[in-house]
Amino acid sequence: MAATLRIQSDWSRALSRDEGEAWLSCRSPGKPTLYGSVTRRGLSSDGVPDIVASEGFVVGEVTKKSILISCPHENVSTKFLAPYTSFSRIHQKSITCLDISSGGGLGVSTSTDGTMKIWQAANGEIRRLLEGHVYDVNCCRFFPSGLVVLSGGMDAQLKIWSAEDASCVVTFKGHKGGILDTAIVDRGRNVLSCSRDGTARLWDCGKSACLGTIADCGCPLNGIAVGTADSSLNLGTPEKPPSEREVGTEGKILLLAREDKKLQGVGLQSRQPVFLFVGSDAFNCCTFLSSTYILAGTQDGNIYQLDVRNTDAPIQVIHRSGAPVLSLLPFRDGFIASQGN
Repeated sequence: MAATLRIQSDWSRALSRDEGEAWLSCRSPGKPTLYGSVTRRGLSSDGVPDIVASEGFVVGEVTKKSILISCPHENVSTKFLAPYTSFSRIHQKSITCLDISSGGGLGVSTSTDGTMKIWQAANGEIRRLLEGHVYDVNCCRFFPSGLVVLSGGMDAQLKIWSAEDASCVVTFKGHKGGILDTAIVDRGRNVLSCSRDGTARLWDCGKSACLGTIADCGCPLNGIAVGTADSSLNLGTPEKPPSEREVGTEGKILLLAREDKKLQGVGLQSRQPVFLFVGSDAFNCCTFLSSTYILAGTQDGNIYQLDVRNTDAPIQVIHRSGAPVLSLLPFRDGFIASQGN
């Protein structure tokens, strides 16, 4: 497995000062970690920081917003990007979940400070405080319209909010444990949730009712994702005709990231199992790259890429760090992963 080169998280702030310094580390599995530092000595004539590295590391191209650093001993290099902007006043503690509206104008986020807030994506100005959950709010996301927010909390409640006036328009009750993740089917007439109680449920927003339990796994479900299945995939047949209130469930597959080291695929309309893949540790998150390819991340730092048509063996397993993989997001021709380090 490849070596991992890291720089302390607030490196751009540290190097913005004259004589500023940031810490470096290069870790290769099974070998001692190499430590070092980068130091700013001033500015060049064109305003670009003059940065040097300690022994064992080499500084390559430097711009006002990025720095390329290499560790020749491990034959690894990484380009570090500075934040485009930072919002430090929205929350007082760690952010646990966030989403941006489809138009890009608003953000919503939850935090270990116990709050859920809607804010302007351009400047971080807080627009609304969403209050109503008891205990922590674990997950939040915008509906495709960008005007409505879906949230789930440790109080086992799923709530729908107006982003315009912060009113809670719908509360769904039925889970017996904290809700850990949500998904929206198509434009949002139906939504999905998963919980510590081991179930994934489908809800009808218009009638504020549960349309059924999609899966009951007997262990916490840490993450879910819904997507259109490849046409060659057998999703199974419903045991009884689906409710007329189910909208957009046909041809969809639901991914379940399970605490018992299993990643499961279930036909959303049929409620029938499609595949079951066993990983190295608890699965925390999952997502679709396409109708064929999926990703899932585990507690011990593995990211599995699978083909839903044949999950006997993964296409690849990516391991950059032993830290838990907490979230995955498709991006352009690849993906973005966040880890707990």
